[in-house]
Amino acid sequence: MKTRRQSRTARLLLIAVSGAALTGSILIGCASLGVGDIFEIAQKSAPAVQKSFEDITPEQEHYIGRAVGATILTQYDPYAEAGANEYLNLLGRTLALASDRPETFGGYHFLILDSQEINAFAAPGGLIFVSRGLLGCADSEETVAAILAHEIAHVVKQHGLQAIKKSRVTSALTSVAIASAQTAGSDELAKLTTVFEDSISDITATLVNSGYSRAFEKEADLMAVAILQRVGYDPNALVRMLEVMETRLTPGGPDFAKTHPEPEVRIAEIRKVLAAAPAAPPPAVRQARYQAALGGL
Repeated sequence: MKTRRQSRTARLLLIAVSGAALTGSILIGCASLGVGDIFEIAQKSAPAVQKSFEDITPEQEHYIGRAVGATILTQYDPYAEAGANEYLNLLGRTLALASDRPETFGGYHFLILDSQEINAFAAPGGLIFVSRGLLGCADSEETVAAILAHEIAHVVKQHGLQAIKKSRVTSALTSVAIASAQTAGSDELAKLTTVFEDSISDITATLVNSGYSRAFEKEADLMAVAILQRVGYDPNALVRMLEVMETRLTPGGPDFAKTHPEPEVRIAEIRKVLAAAPAAPPPAVRQARYQAALGGL
């Protein structure tokens, strides 16, 4: 008999490998897959996962990211305003095109979370979630772009995959790389779902609970500056965004304060690479576009 944990994980695995379409609002569905289908994917994944996160293929990263995204959406509700989400996707994908990884297997997708918590999450493969609370700290398209550029940088650098414990990367899926997917039984399925859940838990726990290392956050900030400059946005917007966040974060709260280095530390690092000249005000058309899409948040 399956335990509740195994049943929940099996459903999560089905979501991750389903063929359901991902749109701007990230509609994650579950296709009708059998045990054989799951194990066929597991067999293809096993050789790469045995090595290191760098050997995980873009397709495998996509499946992992879908599962992480599904987990996040069990904790947060999506914000249903279509116009706001469309704007975020247009802006985010434009920024992604200027990154060092303009394309992923499933593409970049952005979704607003209906939460006043000041937070954002970048799942492997390009699924990026931003809370209404964090967007409420922004006052222009430039500052929204700064948020998205930072999260895109986490995807580019595969920081999520690196959250999987090294011991797990070494052994993941090897115990279920069976000769014939069609002969998989309940014991093999239990092993697969356990390994899969543990890897997803590593990533989700890092995103939601512990946060990335200071080195990873610095790397994402510096890449965000580069992305903003390539697109023509004022990179000082990232500093302005952090300054606002610093006044609104609650120490020890369930938000950026818990999972990120202190804003003043990040600001000091960013300013080292920014030009000293004052930034010019953004074009009026950008501000009008921002107000129309996100002004109501």
